[in-house]
This record gives sequence, structure tokens and C-alpha cells, in this order.
Amino acid sequence: MWAAERVVGERRMRQIQRFARNAKLTVVCLLLTVVVLRGTVGAGRFGTPQQDLIELRQHFVSHPHRALAEHHDARSRSSSTSSATTTTSAAAAARDDEPDPPPRSLRDPPYTLGPKISDWDEQRAEWHRRHPETPPFLNDVKPRVLLVTGSSPKPCENPVGDHYLLKSIKNKIDYCRVHGIEIFYNMALLDAEMAGFWAKLPLIRALLLAHPEVEFLWWMDSDAMFTDMAFELPWERYAPYNLVMHGWDEMVYDDKNWIGLNTGSFLLRNCQWSLDMLDTWAPMGPKGPVRIEAGKVLTKALKDRPVFEADDQSAMVYILATQREKWGNKVYLENGYYLHGYWGILVDRYEEMIENYKPGLGDHRWPLVTHFVGCKPCGKFGDYPVERCLKQMDRAFNFGDNQILQMYGFTHKSLGSRRVKRIRNETSNPLVMKDELGLLHPAFKAVKTTT
Repeated sequence: MWAAERVVGERRMRQIQRFARNAKLTVVCLLLTVVVLRGTVGAGRFGTPQQDLIELRQHFVSHPHRALAEHHDARSRSSSTSSATTTTSAAAAARDDEPDPPPRSLRDPPYTLGPKISDWDEQRAEWHRRHPETPPFLNDVKPRVLLVTGSSPKPCENPVGDHYLLKSIKNKIDYCRVHGIEIFYNMALLDAEMAGFWAKLPLIRALLLAHPEVEFLWWMDSDAMFTDMAFELPWERYAPYNLVMHGWDEMVYDDKNWIGLNTGSFLLRNCQWSLDMLDTWAPMGPKGPVRIEAGKVLTKALKDRPVFEADDQSAMVYILATQREKWGNKVYLENGYYLHGYWGILVDRYEEMIENYKPGLGDHRWPLVTHFVGCKPCGKFGDYPVERCLKQMDRAFNFGDNQILQMYGFTHKSLGSRRVKRIRNETSNPLVMKDELGLLHPAFKAVKTTT
């Protein structure tokens, strides 16, 4: 030992001794690892090191998915002992993930919304004779109306989108309450073939048939808001018509322009004519080859239409422009007020409207509806910057909400603020106070009485 230290030196000798101790520790750890692995994986078919290596390679290298599969099997076996409720929930979740049926081909029979009905007017008249307590008109001119809107059954891709859907439905509930209109909010895709633009058609038909007491169904997109809470639709004007949409006759019938009308907000009478129109409208809607080929037909036939799959709005323009004699005399294209108002030309003028006009006009001076076409607050991507869309949707909501809050003596501090302020002092005689717009007990909400 002393001789070795004299040859290599004392410092070098200590390094060699340290290395030897570490090497011993490493060998011990390696042996323990082998023992543990043999106990976990198995000693091999014959317990030889070579067989151990083969077994390890097969277990972890050649089939890396086996560990996950075995873990899944273990969880499946344990879950089989859980409660019946858990099993039912798991089965329901599995059904949610079932793939959609294959798309309809061009060789398949044309799509239909359901069995053909040819005597709906007679069926509905008989129903009313048996149910006089629910007449289709609430007074001499005001029909019984069902406003229908909805959204996807899935949560929004944009995290704030669900909040804006909540604002939108709150806005519609307010208008319907003031105007004596019933409301139906849908979150179910009734027919997977008719997803997207076309999802409204199966829903509309189902509601018309289920509610014979309703005279008009009013469809409104989820991205549209009421911004004139005082405007009552001119129901007398629509007495001879079955379908009312925002649009222009010359753009639809003369120019065949694909934006000559808008289907984001429209009225449809509950009658045989409407069922026939839905039957004519729907065959372009099934997703897949049918919708793609129909889109090519629409692009070729309609002015300025881009190339994309068939949409319900273009299809309606096409039907009216090519079959005016059959349908045109029962369709009213409304442009005297904003049954649909494009948000881009309205939202920056709200303060000007407040300064110069009052609610109840419904037109460019104070629009009935502000429709946020192209914003898609529920999705991650839209046609306009998200920040601008959400900011203006807040302003539109507050613009309409102020007309509701004033009934109770409040208003938003500004169109961009969630905070409110009091605009009317409280009194010990509240019944003598009247809201400025007369929306608490409006004359148009009066119901016909029987003597």
C-alpha cells in the first residue's frame, strides 16, 4: 500500500479508492435492479439470462402498446363491478361518440323531412274545433307566435362563447315576454344529415306539427339580438302571406342575387303551404355529395355567389327566383324595418340613435334586430376580428337591455359597461309611475276577451 502511494502519489490513490467504492455500489444497484425486474416480469421460461432478455424485449420493446392495453383491461374488469348507474352513463357516453351514418350519395332517393302530409290545414282546423281554449289569434290582429332559436349541443370552442349565447337568449326572452310571444330554445341536432346551415329545417317542421295552436313560427339565429324592445311587428300587413323574410324583390326576382334576402330571422305561418315549402327547400341540405353538388348549381345560377356548399339562404333565393309563380304570391320580402339588420352598419351609430330617436321605429333609426353575421362567437374563427365582434355584441346587448332596465328605473352606465345606475327615484306609490316606453303593460299585449 505504501509502495503504491509512493508510485502514483497520495492524491491519485484516493481517487482510485473512491472509484472502486463507487463501482462496488453500482454493481450492487445493478444486481438489485435485476432481482426486481425478475420478480415483476418473471424469470423467463427457463430462468436463464438469455430468456429474460427475450421476455423483456417482447414485453416492452416489440409491443409497447401492451402495457396500455393491460391497464385498460384491468380498469375494465374493475369497472364491471361498479353500479348500474355508472354502466349506463358509460354506455351513453359511448353512444355519443358513435360516428354519423355515411353521407347520402347522388344515387340515393332525395332527402325528405318526414312522411308527406297533404291535409294539414284540415287537420289543424279540426284540432282547433276541439280546442277552442287555444285560438291561433290572441286578438283581432295579433297571432299566436312561437319564437324558435338554438345552439349546438356541444360547448363553444371559444371559452367565452357560451356567455354570449346566454346574453343572446336572455335578450330574446326579454322581447318575447314584453310582446306576449312564446319561446323555444333548441340544443339538439334532430337529423345528423342536416347539420350546419340546415339544422333549423327539421326542427321547424317538428314544431309546426306539434303546435297546431301556433299561427306563426318566428325563427331567429343565435347570433341575432333584439335592439328595439318597443317595436311590434305589423301583423296586419302579413295577413295574406305565409313567409316573411328581410329582403328586396328586385334583388331576388330580377337580379337573382344570393344575398337578396336573409334567413337568419323570418316568419313562417303554420299551414299546408309552409310544409310544402319545407319539402321543396330541404333536398339540397344533406351534407356530403348532395350539398356539394347543390352548391355548384346555386353558384352557377345566383349572382355573385362564391363557390361553397349549398346553404339555406341561397337555396331559398333559388327557389323563389326560379319558381316565382308557385311561391311568390305568398312570400313577403320586408325592408320597411330591420327584421334582419347587419351589425356592421348599425353598431357604431347606437349613440347617435339614442340622441336623436326613441325605440319603436324598428328601422335604420332604431333597428328591431342587430344580426352579427360572420362573427361566430361560439367558434375559434370568424370572418371578423374576435375582439371587435365581442365588443360590439356587448354594446348591442346593453342597447337592448337598457330598454328593459328602464322599466324598473335603471340603465347601464354606458353601452360598454356591465354596471348600472338608477335613473328614477323610488316612491311609496309605485303604481302611479309609468315606464318611459310603456313596455310594462303595452296595448299590443292585450288578449282578446270572450263574453
